Formats: sequence, C-alpha cells, structure tokens
Amino acid sequence: MTGLIQRLVNAALSGEMSAHLKEERALGAENRRNGHTSKKLDTELGPVAISPPRDRGGRFEPQLVGKWSRQLGTGLDRQILMLYAHGNSYGDIQLQLRELYGLDYSTASISEVTEQVWGEVSAWQQRALEPFYAAVFLDGIYFTTREGGKSVKKVVYSVYGVGAEGGRDVLGIYIREAEGAREWGRVLEDLRRRGVEDVLFFCVDGLEGFSEAIGEVFPHAFVQRCIVHMIRSSTRFVSDKDIKAVCADLRSVYAAADEAQAQVGLAAFRQKWDNKYPEIAQAWEQNWGELMLFMDFGENIRRMIYTTNAVEALHRQIRKVTKSKGSWVNDKALLKQLYLILTYGRGGWKRTVFNWTAISRELCKHFGQRYSQHLE
Repeated sequence: MTGLIQRLVNAALSGEMSAHLKEERALGAENRRNGHTSKKLDTELGPVAISPPRDRGGRFEPQLVGKWSRQLGTGLDRQILMLYAHGNSYGDIQLQLRELYGLDYSTASISEVTEQVWGEVSAWQQRALEPFYAAVFLDGIYFTTREGGKSVKKVVYSVYGVGAEGGRDVLGIYIREAEGAREWGRVLEDLRRRGVEDVLFFCVDGLEGFSEAIGEVFPHAFVQRCIVHMIRSSTRFVSDKDIKAVCADLRSVYAAADEAQAQVGLAAFRQKWDNKYPEIAQAWEQNWGELMLFMDFGENIRRMIYTTNAVEALHRQIRKVTKSKGSWVNDKALLKQLYLILTYGRGGWKRTVFNWTAISRELCKHFGQRYSQHLE
C-alpha cells in the first residue's frame, strides 16, 4: 500500500506541476521543470519517500503536500485510492477534495493527475505473462464512448486466467468495435506474443467461430462452452409458466454423472418438450461436444470449467463502479478507468481458486507432465 501511495502522490504532484506550467505559459511567463527534491511523508500506513518536482522559476506551490510539510492529510491516502478506483468523475473528485481537505484542485489539474497513470496502464497491457495457464475464461462487456461527437457502443474483451498454482489474474482487457471470432483471434495472438505457450481449457460463450479461432492459436487446448450461457439461450423464448419445468429437465442433462446419462436425459427432454420447444434440444445436440467436454473430467475440474461465471463476476464488479456513468470521452479514458478498477479496487477477490489442491491432483492425473512441469 505504501508503494501505491508513493506512486499516486508522485503522480499527483507531477500533475500539479504540469497544470502550474500551463497556467504560467498562458500568462506569458517562461518557466519549466527543474528536476526533483526528495523527502519522506508520514502517512497512516507508515513513512513514504516521495520526489516533489521543482520549477525553474521557483513559483510552484504544491497543494497536496506543501513545500515544508511532511504530513499527508488524515485519511487522504485512502481517499486518493478510493477516488481513483471507484469511478468518480473529475467534478466529483474536485468537490470531495475541496469539502474534505480544503484542496482547491481544478478539473484540469485532476485530469493531469489521472493522465500520469497512463504509462502504468500501457505497461500493464504489455507485461509478460506466464507460459502456462490451466484455464482461461473469455467474455465481452459493452460500454459507450464518444467518437466524432457521437455515442458509440464498444465491447471490452476480458481475459481472465487461472495459473498452474491456482492463482487468478486478469491477463488483459481489449477495447474493440464489435465482438467476433476474428477479433478474439487477435486477442489470443496477443496472449501468445506476451508469452503464453499452453492453455489446458478455454471457457467461452456461444459466439460463432470461437472454437476455430482458439484452435488456430492454441491447437492443443480444450474448449468448454458455458453451460449457464446455453441455459439462458435455450430458455429465452420459453413461456413463464414452463420456465421452471424446462430448467429442471435441462438439469438432468448437464448434471448427469457421465455423458451416456446426459444423452439419456436429453432424449427424455426431447420426448417431453419437442412438440412445444423443438429448437432447445436441437441446439444442445448441435453443440454437444463443447457442452459436454467437462464430463470427461472429475468433479473438481468440472466445477472449475463448466461456466464462465468467473469472468462474469469480474464484470459485475466493474458494473458496480461504472453503472452511474453514461459514457466516456474516448477509448483511452475507458481503458484507464477499467485498469484502476481492476488494479486498485479488487481487495475482496480470492486470489486462488477454491479447492485448488483437489483440482491440481485431477489435472496431474489427466495431463501428466504437460501440467506438472509447471508446478514449483
């Protein structure tokens, strides 16, 4: 936490300096940066070393931490984290800093502060990844940005991985014009470029061409189609009076002990519902291989891969923060916001997949050295 406070305070002071120099140039004064000084701050979490910037004219007076001050305002460190990570607009941040701490930040200054994070965002997007992942979950979420004076729908591709030791991480977020197998292929190529060599399972929704796109980049990976997505798709046009019964009968398919029993369950479903909803059983048969892939594995692996709920939970967390925002000024602002949410707003995450020891044993049994060679 102290390292994070250090980066944010330095970024804030650098943003203040940028705003100060802009104001000076607007008034016709010649001034520029002149290196940094160094000092330690006392914060609620311990001492933090910072590097306040200097200007050639000597007229820069930082507001966040005064020239002779060694105290970061009470609670201000946590407030900075909250404001960055919880979707506040520049106007919201300006108001809160003024009311809580008497700091009169302009929205231009706040914009400069948040802009300092962009280098961190770019580095995160390009960071090297692990060579192996047990499972990777892929899903898209839609947002609105401004483009040419118009509001435009954009899809954010989320890539969520589970490593060899069960550690969970967001491998990347990518903003695209629309969702399609070709675009997902480019995302997968980027994962390969950043060091991913092998993935055991990809867990995906029912997007057409998804499996082919995965197979071109990771030909040895298994593709599991999300059961939950399939149930939603199957019951989209089912009448309210039938929905509970249809879902109960579908459960006899995907909750079967093995694939043979699942086929018996689907046959019974067809016999009961084909007259009224023939398209449901047809869709399950057409996608049977990818839907029933998890049946080839033990209970613990099944529970991990049968749905994309892991990445959907990530999207729910993002929606909690962004639900009040109508749109972003551009793609860059959206990506910056998502990065801050993922990096600084995920304190409640479980960092390791539940029951990983049992899952690991099953992975060793099914995949042998392909998996075990990546264990520490």
